[in-house]
Amino acid sequence: MPELPDVEQFRDFFRRHAAGKTVYKVDVDPAILRNATAEALERALPGHRFEEPKRHGKWLICWTDGPALLLHFGMTGDLVWSGDEPERHRHDRLFLEFVEGGELRYRNMRKLGGAWLAHDRVEGERILQGLGPDALGVSRKEFEARLSGRRGGVKAALMDQGFVAGVGNILADEILWQARLHPRRTIQSLTDEERARLYTDMRRVLRDAVRGYDYVARKRSWLSHVRGMTGAVCPRCGTPLARMVVAGRTTYFCPRCQPEGRSVK
Repeated sequence: MPELPDVEQFRDFFRRHAAGKTVYKVDVDPAILRNATAEALERALPGHRFEEPKRHGKWLICWTDGPALLLHFGMTGDLVWSGDEPERHRHDRLFLEFVEGGELRYRNMRKLGGAWLAHDRVEGERILQGLGPDALGVSRKEFEARLSGRRGGVKAALMDQGFVAGVGNILADEILWQARLHPRRTIQSLTDEERARLYTDMRRVLRDAVRGYDYVARKRSWLSHVRGMTGAVCPRCGTPLARMVVAGRTTYFCPRCQPEGRSVK
């Protein structure tokens, strides 16, 4: 499922191909619309020029000089430019044609996620109101305050978009491995040092992942590089990785670097 670094790449893609351009025509599959009809979206956007897109967590927020298009990519979402793929694909669900030429497409095989229409800033804020602060932008003070107000497991907290927005299953495993914290550690059991390390490593992992988008393939020192492989061992200590279900998601960790008790330094 696309996580924060993926959506940051989508933001850059949208910026390069749509920012500053005026919508000529919109075609959309009604099955991916979540708060508007196809007719409403196809009436709302034409004639408006897209501004620089924003990202909050896993959401792409595309304001025009009027309404906004908000996109969530679910498990299989992507963006495609007609200059790269002239022919439309059967999984393309939303088409933005521009006065300046070209067509930007939102592709989503499984139709999870989808598209929202916001007519003004108030409506845009209402659509996103359940999200916590962006995981890449949250301050240490706010992160620790929000952490102190929670109970339960640390991995469940990281993946809760209402706590901080943008971290999914793969990055949660990476952050906890980097911070040497067991995925089932409870928030109440974390020391002040461990809380500080969790924040620091979360920000570092996210920054590095955004800079090196194909981090799963390239970061050989990261858990993500071997996560899920048969016979995978910890890149740090060589211990065979363990697997279990945490917060309903398949989880990989190093039983030596991430013991169930207090973490190791």
